[in-house]
Amino acid sequence: MAELWWDIVLIGGASGIGKSRAAARLAREAGAFVVEFDDVVSAVQEITTAAQHPGLHHFDDLAGAEGLSVERELELQIATARALEPAVLGVVRNRLTVDVPAVVEGDYLTPAAAARAVEAGRAAGRRVRAVFLHEPAAARITANYAAREPECGVQARRAQVGARYSRWLAEQAHRHALPVVACRPWDTLAARLDEALRPPRGEAPAEVPAGAPAPAVRQSGRVS
Repeated sequence: MAELWWDIVLIGGASGIGKSRAAARLAREAGAFVVEFDDVVSAVQEITTAAQHPGLHHFDDLAGAEGLSVERELELQIATARALEPAVLGVVRNRLTVDVPAVVEGDYLTPAAAARAVEAGRAAGRRVRAVFLHEPAAARITANYAAREPECGVQARRAQVGARYSRWLAEQAHRHALPVVACRPWDTLAARLDEALRPPRGEAPAEVPAGAPAPAVRQSGRVS
């Protein structure tokens, strides 16, 4: 079997910067299960109300959210992410009971929750890694949205919030000693992401499940 340096990987970052494609690549090469944390967010919002858990319902009124300043929307996005930290730990602890590698990706993964997940994995004798993708340029995120969601028109304001959120995540990741990987240049992202997920020296690799393709460092393929 091929070597695999992790059991669970958390990939965080702002919306529209390439997390889903990066997660899909890792999962495909490792035979891993992908957890879209956005699905978890939708589930916990569905079974709670704003009265029960206000931290999860800041954006229930989307029309009202459009009138917020960029600074205020960023504050609420961070507050929502922090309110979801227990759910991140719940997902990771559940995946630790399953002997299949997993990639968890989403906008609302905070570095604080990721650091706790790494510790939970260590306590369980499993390899949990976390990495945050970073795109500081609002113009680049705007272009990504235009390519991904052309029917929505130019989403410059949303991209401004995303760029500021990306910077906040990068700052927090550095505080928690978690790797931050720049999204550009696109053609080397895969190789740089693989390098960021490598463990400290002396740690033995895990095994890729039978039938999974061997992990490979790829330097081609645009991620946007």
